[in-house]
Amino acid sequence: MENFTQLIALINDNYLGYVLIAALVGSGVYFTFATRFVQFVRPKEMLHLILGSNDVPKGQGHISPFQAFAISTASRVGTGNIAGVALAISIGGPGAIFWMWLIAVFGAASAFAESTLAQVYKVRSGTHFRGGPAYYIRTALKNRTLARVFSIGLVATFPFAFSSVQANTIAQSMQTTFHMAPALSGLIIAGLTALIIFGGLKRIATFSAIIVPVFAIGYIAVTLLIMLLNFTQIPHVLWMIVSDAFSWQKLMAGTLGGTIMMGARRGLFSNEAGMGSTPNAAATAHTSHPVKQGLVQAFGVFVDTLLICSCTAFIILLSNYTQFAGLEGIALTQAALTHEIGSIGNYFLSASVLLFAFTSIIGNYYYGQANVEFLSRRRWVMLTFRVLVSVVIFLGAIIQLDLAWGMADLCMTFIAVINIYAILRLSKEVLWVLADYRHQKRKGKDPVFHISNVIANAPQVADPTVWN
Repeated sequence: MENFTQLIALINDNYLGYVLIAALVGSGVYFTFATRFVQFVRPKEMLHLILGSNDVPKGQGHISPFQAFAISTASRVGTGNIAGVALAISIGGPGAIFWMWLIAVFGAASAFAESTLAQVYKVRSGTHFRGGPAYYIRTALKNRTLARVFSIGLVATFPFAFSSVQANTIAQSMQTTFHMAPALSGLIIAGLTALIIFGGLKRIATFSAIIVPVFAIGYIAVTLLIMLLNFTQIPHVLWMIVSDAFSWQKLMAGTLGGTIMMGARRGLFSNEAGMGSTPNAAATAHTSHPVKQGLVQAFGVFVDTLLICSCTAFIILLSNYTQFAGLEGIALTQAALTHEIGSIGNYFLSASVLLFAFTSIIGNYYYGQANVEFLSRRRWVMLTFRVLVSVVIFLGAIIQLDLAWGMADLCMTFIAVINIYAILRLSKEVLWVLADYRHQKRKGKDPVFHISNVIANAPQVADPTVWN
């Protein structure tokens, strides 16, 4: 088993990792230029769309744009924002943060494209909507087999493999800080998860809309405090990030590529732009035009990487992290935080890990639910899925997860490549819908999507009643 785990890690690190990064970065660059830098044009409008609720009918149980944003952010913002950033710095150096930022800038365009498509091809499910890559692959590309393969891969990756990793991280943190047995942590996590996921999409959305802003604001506030305490060091930290990103010494030593790869991988893993996960949440929002939710999800990439990941980076770099040689991952972040604000930092980070990881579990579950519904509408299938998720979360808290990480990375690469293929094939649809949105904005209207507004080759929407 150990040899098999090492083989999976070798494949991921030396082959599939490069394929994944090339696909995601390439699509991000393409959509950035094809959409004329859509992710930069309207930051104020993005905020308005997230916070506004004019599109949502009252009393009908619909998911608001903010709730959909919260679900996707819940999945995005996890232990990768703490452990992943620390790992990037400890292995790739401060320069990895620059490349993480750059990847997010381009990745936001891919997030816009996939989320816009998810809205265009969403279908009704009672008072709610559901959709995602499986839906636009089936309907727009007319490839039901590939859509099913994507759905199965996503279910294996997010609600099972990645959620078990998040549960394990929580259990380890609780054991280190509070000496709680992993089995007990696993039972508590699994029980709380079951309580939420058996309540349906509305309960998931409500939970995410409350918890995500609370822990994000708390983490940002602590970071701002540390930055104020070390205000004079901020220019030095920024220079350290940029200079290390283009280090001549690293270039001559042949290690600059490792810095770029580490920053790119951690950034992409954290914000999930282009991977086909967040469109499953984006499709749930009730909005008058698909581009609105595309802009919301593009903004989500910035929140995850340029804000939350940057918080961890500044906490570590302002603490003179070289004094913690030998530490990496959560241990490095924990040492840096304790160095800056004392022993309370240990407890604060444990609470942050708990909230970050648990909300990721909930967000990951919903991604799985949308794809299980795509594969089968039988009630017993969904019930079985929910029970299995709860069981896997408990098991994840008590087992070693090197193999689970490796298999999850394999599945993630597989579904990401499928999604990138789909959104590139459907790039004309993305640009048509964006042009319709911009045309209405230029006329001073609040854009409303009608199939007839889009040129003769308009996308064939899976459920015409959604937009007509």
